Amino acid sequence: MVRPEIKMIMTGLLMMPILVWANSMPMTGGASLQKGQQIASQVCAACHGADGNSVVSIYPKLAGQHSDYLYRQLIDFKSGKRLNPIMNGMAATLTDAQMRALADYFSSQVVHPGVGHGHRLVSFGKSIYRAGDKDSGIPACMACHGPTGAGIPGEFPRLGAQHAAYIYAQLKAFSTGQRANDPNKMMRDIASRMSDAQMQAVAQYIAGLH
Repeated sequence: MVRPEIKMIMTGLLMMPILVWANSMPMTGGASLQKGQQIASQVCAACHGADGNSVVSIYPKLAGQHSDYLYRQLIDFKSGKRLNPIMNGMAATLTDAQMRALADYFSSQVVHPGVGHGHRLVSFGKSIYRAGDKDSGIPACMACHGPTGAGIPGEFPRLGAQHAAYIYAQLKAFSTGQRANDPNKMMRDIASRMSDAQMQAVAQYIAGLH
């Protein structure tokens, strides 16, 4: 039996010819939410959900994320600065206007609330998120991402309600340098000081933030 997440990936890849067709269509009035919704429903929905609320925890929720952040990530996927075998291929066919349209569309959607699992784990994650760990040189996550995980538009991404599995995976990727598109190596430096237990705890706490 094909695992659901693999089936979603296969579906997305099969939709790539439609995306190529969409690239040939002219865009009027800049990046339109309508065009972003069209591309999202045809291609992105397989992994991220039509409204950006993915149901598979390894794929991030895009709903409510800051438009500029989403746009920068698409640019990095397209250039190869951020490596992901699926997203590198998907972004390769997008024009600049379409990337902006997608970013604006997903940003306009409402993120579904999440929940962290494990009372002790969530409590541990809360202490790190809100106060950091002076002994390890880990700053408070909320200093950049805000007390509710809302982030700062144009500066730091929204984290609140994101899947714990995705947050944990990104912290691991930053810690090893596998993900290296963070400005000034900020997240690589922070994540490299975090233990696996701290990453898991922070991820669970973030999942329930709203």
